[in-house]
Amino acid sequence: MPTAPDPSSPSRNEAPSPSRRSVLATGTAIGGALVVSGVSVPAQAAAPAAPAPAAPAPATVHSPDDSWRTVLDDADLLWQKLPKTWYEGPYLGNGRLGSGIYAEPGATTTAVRFNVQHSEVQDHRPEFGSLFGLARLPIGHFTLEPAGTITGIDWRMRLHTAELEGTITTTAGTLKLRAFVHSSSDLLAVEVTPSAGEMDFRWVFHPADAISPRAGFQKLPAGYTGNPPATVEEHGGSSAAVQPLLAGGEHVTAWREVTRGGARTLYVTVTHSHPRATACDRALRHVRTAADLPYGRLVGPHHIWWDRYYRKSFLSLPDARLQRFYWIQLYKTASAARKDAPVMATSGPWLEPTPWPNTWWNLNAQLEYWLIHGSNHLELDAITRSLSEFRDNLPKEVATPYRADSAGLPRTTDPHLINGGATAPVLGYGVGIPGQDPPTPEVGNLTWALHNVWLSYRHTMDKSILRDTLFPLLRKAVNYYLHFLTPGTDGKLHLPATFSPEYGVNAPDCNYDLMLLRWGCRTLLDSARELGVRDPLTGRWQEVLSKLTHYPVDGNGFMIGAGAPFAKSHRHFSHLLAVYPLYEVNGSTADERALIEKSLAHWVGFEGALQGYTFTGAASISALLGKGEDALKYLGELMSRFIQANTMYKESGPVIETPLAAAQSLHDMVCQSWGGTIRVFPALPAAWREMTVHDFRTQGAFLLSAVREEGRTRWVRVTSEAGAPCVVRHGIEGAFEIRDRHGRPLDYEELADGAVRIRLRKGDSALITAKGDRPDLTVRPVTANEPAPRWGLPA
Repeated sequence: MPTAPDPSSPSRNEAPSPSRRSVLATGTAIGGALVVSGVSVPAQAAAPAAPAPAAPAPATVHSPDDSWRTVLDDADLLWQKLPKTWYEGPYLGNGRLGSGIYAEPGATTTAVRFNVQHSEVQDHRPEFGSLFGLARLPIGHFTLEPAGTITGIDWRMRLHTAELEGTITTTAGTLKLRAFVHSSSDLLAVEVTPSAGEMDFRWVFHPADAISPRAGFQKLPAGYTGNPPATVEEHGGSSAAVQPLLAGGEHVTAWREVTRGGARTLYVTVTHSHPRATACDRALRHVRTAADLPYGRLVGPHHIWWDRYYRKSFLSLPDARLQRFYWIQLYKTASAARKDAPVMATSGPWLEPTPWPNTWWNLNAQLEYWLIHGSNHLELDAITRSLSEFRDNLPKEVATPYRADSAGLPRTTDPHLINGGATAPVLGYGVGIPGQDPPTPEVGNLTWALHNVWLSYRHTMDKSILRDTLFPLLRKAVNYYLHFLTPGTDGKLHLPATFSPEYGVNAPDCNYDLMLLRWGCRTLLDSARELGVRDPLTGRWQEVLSKLTHYPVDGNGFMIGAGAPFAKSHRHFSHLLAVYPLYEVNGSTADERALIEKSLAHWVGFEGALQGYTFTGAASISALLGKGEDALKYLGELMSRFIQANTMYKESGPVIETPLAAAQSLHDMVCQSWGGTIRVFPALPAAWREMTVHDFRTQGAFLLSAVREEGRTRWVRVTSEAGAPCVVRHGIEGAFEIRDRHGRPLDYEELADGAVRIRLRKGDSALITAKGDRPDLTVRPVTANEPAPRWGLPA
């Protein structure tokens, strides 16, 4: 069997080697600004400096307030037709409380539905597994019921304020509405101002059956029943739908309507408690306190939160449809995620009929959070927080003989990382044993989830993440593999049969696991050096890197595993993780590049089972290869085949990861920073002649700002937050210069492939421009190449 090129070389992900010469920027004053002379000399023999200018031109970036407002207003979703499904309508959320808005099914001209769902509301019966006994539970919905028949709507989802605004027109008059879910409080507020003919509109709450949504797709486990019905209680002007749980505890939806002037405002909250039934009192207190404030007072802090959120980064490109899509994903992410909220389930805080009513760890959770790094939103990183907070549950998911030194993460868990396990009643644990447990020992999920933690560390260089979470948990995840590695007659270490997610067969030397194991051992060694830890397992990790068997490949590229070719349509890129997102095989040699190209073409060449994230993975792999046209083509396939009117995505039910992963694919086209090198605009299609990116966060804890004009990179600024080594492949053609924030020249070294190494201390910035160029350093939106329709349901 052919094998992949040996990926164990110590230089696999290192920055390019420096050239034999060093370049010291020296210059003269031209028109009041300092420019690099263009003379390259060794640092130890630098030419005498010219007389210092009186005032070097500052190299500071200006980002006017209206830049964000312009792109956000342009990205607002519009509805001139009443949405009839979840996939068409507006959505509001704050990582916990969520609401989707669309016509009431079966009453599309007489009522509008406002769903009420909450990411912490779940069942607590682990004996029935994560998808029944620990599943998220539906709560219910309100209907806004006009006095007349609905004849039209005009709605706008304002991204900048995270607020739905608009009107409903009926045969009796109009209803003017505003609605938001508060950014920092579990509160839905809907203000409705009726015309004279619509004064008698009403709100009605409809409790949902508190049963796992999977019940609509699969036979119920023996002995499983839904929870008893909710009861609606009145409490002095407030109402509460109290849902008792068979496992103890309750969840409660409380609401109150207040009339002020000509407007009526509905205030709604949801509270969950387990095992004690304490939710009702808390819910009522919260809704009463909120109802004391008018809508305008409540929404003010909410507006401030969202304005600050968006200003952490900026991106503008000349594809109007894709630019709007990108900003909607930033809105969606902050509506669905908070660091202290549960890791996003497959549908975020919203819950529609779905066979997947919990958190999925063999792809979904990882993809959901990738975009937070480049967009500079680590405040949303629930994965790092959850793995740290609930780490004691992870050893329980492997078999008893391995719990002392190992840990694992099953395919699905609840927010506390508990599986309960479809196999738990039989086996007592959720992660299978390689080579033993039928049917699917899926071992690599914890290691892959920890790659997200590693990304958070690399993008912040926060050693507490490395020391307190990544290193100790990755050590246990890798330990589990080490129990099963065995030497073969070829002198290599091999794994018994494990399961490559979703492909449907078990295989020895499964690429999903070999790739994650190699990355895990390399990362443990790097982390130990960084932390100054002398770990007794260092020798074992080094042995694995030197002796682990090559990745199985055949004439079509990467296989599923030894003896298991990739031979059918398959949506998942689990057999390609070494390429993306691990970048362990990254095309640094001609043979590697050919292998990646062959594997990618073979994977996407099988139609039938391909789904949305197939195309996001293909786009990001194409971006790795520098193929911007191909990356854009794959994103185009995603948009035309799968993305719904409101940018949501569905398979058998709503799944949130794919649109968010598409935003990360766009990041990969704009900037890559794996292997210690920041690559600016590495994979842009030819049509994207203009581009602006500002405060894009990269590995090494750098903030990148850059502008492309008329098909060429005009300027690049890099700011260091941690003083990490700075290597930039800037893409500026011809002679260039590098200056600090005060306009003074900076030392640098030229490296291979157009990269430079710049010496930056913590807090320092470097501006790279063409020699003698003094561009306008204002961050502005670029002009779209052509008009494009809005998202939503515009007329």
